[in-house]
Amino acid sequence: MGNEQNSLMMKKIPLFIVTGSSGSGKTYVINELRKILPDFDIFDIDNLRELGVSDEQQIREVWLRVARNTAESGRMTIICGTAMTWDIEKCVDYPYFKHVYYLNLHCDDATREKRLRERNWPEDMIQDYKEFAKWLVDNAEKAYNPPMPIVDTSVAEVAVVAARIKEWVDKYAYV
Repeated sequence: MGNEQNSLMMKKIPLFIVTGSSGSGKTYVINELRKILPDFDIFDIDNLRELGVSDEQQIREVWLRVARNTAESGRMTIICGTAMTWDIEKCVDYPYFKHVYYLNLHCDDATREKRLRERNWPEDMIQDYKEFAKWLVDNAEKAYNPPMPIVDTSVAEVAVVAARIKEWVDKYAYV
């Protein structure tokens, strides 16, 4: 039994992170992803915040541990939530993955403003997250390996966004 567990741990599989600035649709797309990717475990990084966990590194550590445990059972994970490569690489369980792939959900400024105002966000935070969204777009080619694809959620229906994510996952999942 111990050898079987060791061999599972030796077979590294990829981890997928759907990232993006607040208001881009990461949480919104999860249910649709679960429908079209039933062989994947898909989690919302914000679920721990809802339970009162506020330490950002602790949140990342927990989700990578969950993804590692999922990988040890032979299943792949998609984590939906804002996560930067340099923070994920600090996680204790990072080495257990073959590779961590990132996809950026993005929307135009007007759409982001509308979505965040509907959540009663203060104007200064809305502006900060618009700037962060721009940084993600500007650095998608140079800060990520492979370059991080961008899916625009400004007007796309959730099924279309989920289908684009599925295409991206399929490109790397079984390589």
